[in-house]
Amino acid sequence: MTRLGESVARATTLLSADLSADTTVQELLQETGARRYLDLTDLPAKEQAELIAARTVEVLPGVEKLAERIEERRAAGRGLHIKLGIDPTATDVHLGHAVPLIVLSRFQRLGHDVTLIIGDFTAKIGDPSGRTAERPPLTDDDIARNLATYREQVRPFFDFEKVSFRQNSEWLAPYTFPELLALLSQVPASQLLQREDFRNRLAAGSGLTMTELLYPVAQGLDSVALACDVELGGSDQLLNLQMGRKLMELRGQQPQLVVTMPLIEGTDGTGAKMSKSKGNYVGLSAPADDVFGKIMSVPDRLMEPYLMAWTEWTDEEIALVLGRVTDRSLHPMDLKKILAGEVVAALYGLDAAMAARAGFTAQFSKKSFADVESLPVVDVAAHGAETVAAVLTKVLEFTPSASAARRLAKQNALRLVVEGADGQRTMVLAEAESVRPLAEVLAEKLAGAPGTAYLKAGRKLAQLDGRQDV
Repeated sequence: MTRLGESVARATTLLSADLSADTTVQELLQETGARRYLDLTDLPAKEQAELIAARTVEVLPGVEKLAERIEERRAAGRGLHIKLGIDPTATDVHLGHAVPLIVLSRFQRLGHDVTLIIGDFTAKIGDPSGRTAERPPLTDDDIARNLATYREQVRPFFDFEKVSFRQNSEWLAPYTFPELLALLSQVPASQLLQREDFRNRLAAGSGLTMTELLYPVAQGLDSVALACDVELGGSDQLLNLQMGRKLMELRGQQPQLVVTMPLIEGTDGTGAKMSKSKGNYVGLSAPADDVFGKIMSVPDRLMEPYLMAWTEWTDEEIALVLGRVTDRSLHPMDLKKILAGEVVAALYGLDAAMAARAGFTAQFSKKSFADVESLPVVDVAAHGAETVAAVLTKVLEFTPSASAARRLAKQNALRLVVEGADGQRTMVLAEAESVRPLAEVLAEKLAGAPGTAYLKAGRKLAQLDGRQDV
């Protein structure tokens, strides 16, 4: 049995035990967390390829071709040469950015070589993938500032001591105009213009610059310079990655295989990609308790893609806890606590994960909200004329925008709770009520209901002070 097989056997026993118990969860997190450092070189080429493919959207030209390339390189006494390009476009990194690094870590532990290309040259162009408008180019100062913190933030998911770093200005800056023209004469314009985002922008009358058209060519030249075996990228990067194959063929090289990664949906469950601008992200530099609480607030349906993206669980283990193997499925709340523990343990260690778990349980298993310490308070007299959404956004900062507050209401996650001598009474706020004045909604929903009122948005809670009808 392989080392991974032995770990899966131990974890499967734990997954069949009581996963609401802290001791069982701690043992499970210790076992699955250790896989982030597990030597996987004993896996046959076919199993290696399948392990990579299990966490990807697509492997081109096929998983069997990836296995064949692994065998070829083994016969030559070396591993695959894997490439991931990084354009340093931001200083803050979130869990969505960690997904390709986690797969790259698997490649490392399978015995392959990884090169991270710092796109200091291409960042000045701006990758147009998935954009609806032109992306402003970055300056040298922007690039240096953004690179300063990236490595430290993603370190928990990736071993930077076993990676090569290259800057693509090494080969792109000296590229001459005659060389570029000679290359472009062999690249059909239709191949550059077939991108859906380009077509949509042109149809809408938006701008499209020549630098954006040339971006896939510049990225493809990275693959030529390094003679890569495999290139990773998001699924929205597919055409850029295929350009690498095209240019390698033109240069007489063996074309790279393409591995595309899923674009991770944000924590708000609206279907939008995880991003800082939408406020639907989990930051890698956020405190342990905040990371744990944010994951606990996500919709239940995101558990499967999140487990696949951020953990080293196998498909069989995920199927087991989701009830696809037996009639016993794990309660969504218990599963979220395990996933949150996995992420916090990766970022801050097992002790921090168990402490965050205990803190969350202590806060949200209270029978009375009055027992919860340090709740934010909304002065209804001062803010009653503002809409519920505005209170959530501007006063409490529970949501990044009024539209995000309305989305919570659509998901039945926006509620009023009144707590009195006879217990709690909870009322769900509809989307239409989220855009009405707070005082008006309180008067209508809680009229004649004595007690302390609370506003609950997902897992976040605030006390409403100064309600007139109490």
